[in-house]
Amino acid sequence: MRAQKKLLSSMATKASVQMFIDDTTSEILDELYRVSKEYTGNRSEAQKVIKDLIKIAVKIGVLFKNNRFSTEELAVAQDFKKKLRQGAMTATSFYEVEFTFDKTVMSEILSSCRDLLLKLVNSHLTPKSHGRINHVFNHYADPELLAKLYDPDGPFRPNLTKICSGLDKLVENETI
Repeated sequence: MRAQKKLLSSMATKASVQMFIDDTTSEILDELYRVSKEYTGNRSEAQKVIKDLIKIAVKIGVLFKNNRFSTEELAVAQDFKKKLRQGAMTATSFYEVEFTFDKTVMSEILSSCRDLLLKLVNSHLTPKSHGRINHVFNHYADPELLAKLYDPDGPFRPNLTKICSGLDKLVENETI
């Protein structure tokens, strides 16, 4: 299993993962990358955030596939999935209903997701992987990034439209 995690995480690039994910998830990843690239003004930082996101997803998938989570950890995984679903619905709601966006609420939901995920993988992944989780969630939970993303007249509005459309589909299909 350790070899599987290592091999798969080394292949965890957007191009290689594209074969295994649906079009909706792929589009969300594309838009998250574009937002990160534009917000940071740094292509390599945006690539690193997405690569970290993919690596974490792959490693958790390997752990889950190999039944490595205890009953208590599976309960944490369910809590994470509920919180992620709540976050997706909140993100979409903030997008659809103008002037309701609250960066503190969105940031807290993402931080809570991060904490649940860290609790889930605490005994399974290395500190380096924990750092990746923190990197991804801290990046997207940044209140300034969220404020720019949800600015109705801001440059990220088209990206947000596509992200929320994708999140809607994933919630509808009960993927999240």
